[in-house]
Amino acid sequence: MTLTAGPGRPDLPTPSPADTGGAAPGLTHLPSYDDDAPQPRPRSSLGRLSPDELFVRVGSWGAALGLAWLVTQRLLPLAGLPWFLISWFVLGLVMTAVTTAMTGTRVDVTDRVTAAVITASAAFVGLALASTVIYVAVKGYKPVINLNFITSDMAGVGPRDAFTAGGVKHAIIGSIIQISIAIAITLPLGVGTAIFMTEVGGKFARVVRTVVEAMTALPSIVAGLFIYTVWILALGQPRSGLAAALAISVMMLPIIARASDVVLRVVPGGLREASLALGASRWRTVWHVVLPTARPGLATALILGVARGIGETSPVLLTSGAAGFLVVNPVGGAMNSLPLFIYTNVRSGDPVAIQRAYGAAFVLLALVLVFFIVARLLARPRSNAPSRLRRTKKDS
Repeated sequence: MTLTAGPGRPDLPTPSPADTGGAAPGLTHLPSYDDDAPQPRPRSSLGRLSPDELFVRVGSWGAALGLAWLVTQRLLPLAGLPWFLISWFVLGLVMTAVTTAMTGTRVDVTDRVTAAVITASAAFVGLALASTVIYVAVKGYKPVINLNFITSDMAGVGPRDAFTAGGVKHAIIGSIIQISIAIAITLPLGVGTAIFMTEVGGKFARVVRTVVEAMTALPSIVAGLFIYTVWILALGQPRSGLAAALAISVMMLPIIARASDVVLRVVPGGLREASLALGASRWRTVWHVVLPTARPGLATALILGVARGIGETSPVLLTSGAAGFLVVNPVGGAMNSLPLFIYTNVRSGDPVAIQRAYGAAFVLLALVLVFFIVARLLARPRSNAPSRLRRTKKDS
């Protein structure tokens, strides 16, 4: 091995171009003992699979597909698509583990199998969600395409009348009124409870957290019976949309409080410390630092609560009751909702009523989607780039 002269070694002779293969002095390649060993082919990207890895993964699941067909159709009496999919998944994990173990370590095997399980779980959830939405849309699009189904109620409409008579206007407005009142009640209470559990703490905060976690599994019928007993029987108030909103708020409150608690605990503690170090009070730190940072997560908590409350039927049935006409006043008597309309029509057993129920279910899905979009838009972080740009232009 030839040593090269450099700025720090003037006593060594400078190699000639012949010794360096025509390269410039000082850039001589120093051979190592590992030059003759095969070098691994670098990956183009950390998130992109190499052709060999892609072939192993796809080939493993392809081989598992053939083995699943052989096991379920030829070797064992496991006819049917569910058994075939289960066998394919199990054999796919086995083949993935075997092929990975041939060229990798135990860590690689665990990583590949875990990634396959997580990917399959996500695909299963997505397939279940897509199949539910598509099934409801296919079964309920016929009533929805008639404009009167959205713009009219069921006043004076018989159960066997066609779709051109009657609609779900009263149920849509009733659901919007009830869920709006429930949001106005539960959002400040839920977020305030989460702030108390996260920012204040103490022994009582642990008790509150335990109660909130226990209430997340509260049956909806229990919430309806609670409001019916307290609000209607004990206080003598009539059955109304307000009573239904109170029952729905009982269902939404633990969901929003628990999800908000998790979101607020994720906010970095350094932000709180920096705000307090600048002289801000604990309240101003929560209001101007913690809550704006956690706003997207709080919107997700609100969406979870709305999704839980807007589909409840038994609390509305106990506290409000069904009405076939439009009621706008929350304390003006029975107020219908979309879940209760669906339950009433499906329970009748008439084919036309069942078709109306599918149409109302499709409208309910669209209403939940609208609430989701509105919540996400309100939770988007405000961009201060234009104002900063204007200030920069003024300063210049």
